[in-house]
Amino acid sequence: MAARPVQPDITLVLDLEGVIRDATLSPAMAAESVDGWLGQAWTDVVGADGSDKVRRIVADTRASGISAFRQINQRFPSGAEIPMEFTTMMLGDRTGILAVGKNLQAVTELHARLIAAQQAMERDYWRFRELETRYRLVFEASTDAVLIVSAVDLRIIEANRAAIQALSGVDRINEDLNGREFFQEIAPADRDSVRDMLLRVRERGMALSILVHTARKGRPWMLRCSMMSSPQGQVFLLHFAPVASSPENEDAEEQASLRELIDRIPDGFVALDSSGIIRQANQAFLDIVELGSKGSVIGEPLGRWLNQPGADLGALLGHLRRYKTVRLFHTVVRGELGSETEVEISAVDGEDRGYTGVLLRNVSRRLGGSGEGDALRDALGQISKQLGRSSLRKLVKNAVTIVEKHYVREALDISKGNRTATAELLGLSRQSLYAKLNRYGLDDKGPGPQDGDPEDWLPPRPRPSGRSNGRPLECGGEPNHLAGSIQRHGALLVVSEPDHIIIQASANATEFLGVPRLP
Repeated sequence: MAARPVQPDITLVLDLEGVIRDATLSPAMAAESVDGWLGQAWTDVVGADGSDKVRRIVADTRASGISAFRQINQRFPSGAEIPMEFTTMMLGDRTGILAVGKNLQAVTELHARLIAAQQAMERDYWRFRELETRYRLVFEASTDAVLIVSAVDLRIIEANRAAIQALSGVDRINEDLNGREFFQEIAPADRDSVRDMLLRVRERGMALSILVHTARKGRPWMLRCSMMSSPQGQVFLLHFAPVASSPENEDAEEQASLRELIDRIPDGFVALDSSGIIRQANQAFLDIVELGSKGSVIGEPLGRWLNQPGADLGALLGHLRRYKTVRLFHTVVRGELGSETEVEISAVDGEDRGYTGVLLRNVSRRLGGSGEGDALRDALGQISKQLGRSSLRKLVKNAVTIVEKHYVREALDISKGNRTATAELLGLSRQSLYAKLNRYGLDDKGPGPQDGDPEDWLPPRPRPSGRSNGRPLECGGEPNHLAGSIQRHGALLVVSEPDHIIIQASANATEFLGVPRLP
């Protein structure tokens, strides 16, 4: 069959200046009259944005004899503007230019319809995602136990938290049941009944509810089933409803009351398994870690939010295994939003039950002590004002003096004036402590017995020079006979009687007593 010739929708004959000398329309556009175009420049009868395109297409034809296809909005005498695709070529005798155009209105309409269809698909997609999100929230928040099981191999595809609790008896994550065979969660005596019910649902679309028992706890449940379609194919939607029984209802109410009581504790509380994974948490703990739902923390390790993840939790569990209880374990909890909360942890080992109770008390809001730290900061701030007026050596010396005086006074307050305890806190000998007290004007009690150990205020006892515990003291090798020398662990002073004025001292006396060396 011979191919039908393709007729252009519009044919224009132009002179070399682009003036229309003849115009012909196809039968499809016979309703338009273009006689008024004759004698006018082509640039005058196109749309507002088509003049430049016409000039370029005419210039290309003059230069090369033919032009590329260009889309131009052609304005007709009736007022309609139709998108058309034009190409031009030079006539053989170079007496004019021939322009042929094709109507693109159908293509433009099809393109517009395609864009509209794509936008509709996107709206439907986001509407579907919104419905899916709502379904997910309802599915997880539902207090009814719901399972989705594949109709092909009867494996669990998905389970909400209530179903996981019902089948296993503990709070777990969905992955603990996902992929498991459904019949493993049902008591062996009830599996034939469940299999018959699923067969009736597959054949008839519905079946009566039956009584089943779980494999682990043996608790009774009323099981309802329906079939539905999903991306994974046909699936069973299984709904478990608890069976009312007086003893179990009382236990359930008691368990609910205990959980409510734990949830109202003002301090954070979590129950951990032997590996440190959270199995239960109250609202105060959620506030500390800055999360909104218990499902976000259950199944996660407690060490995820501690100051040193893994290290603090390992130390806590190690203490629990050794001592069974932990008190005042200080650490920092890092919240999901970036906050840091100082907490004290108390914990108890559940022994054979396999759980650990952990109480986290927020201590970041406790009031500070006596304010001596502020006084120390204020005193050190005065040294900063001396920058530029004193040498670095003098600034450092003044800062050391202020800090040393502050901690000597604080050690005295802690030990309630007991000089021996103060020296032990500071890691000093009593002689060095006496020298520092005298230097900083803190020795206001004077010599003599004070509160505490009376021996704190006596001068040091002399060392025996003979035998110790039946063994001779090996001092003969020490250079005591040399002038100015003494054993490394002591200092030698010679004083006059009766005024007790020092008349001679060993070379290390100033360093040992903590007093400045005289020039």
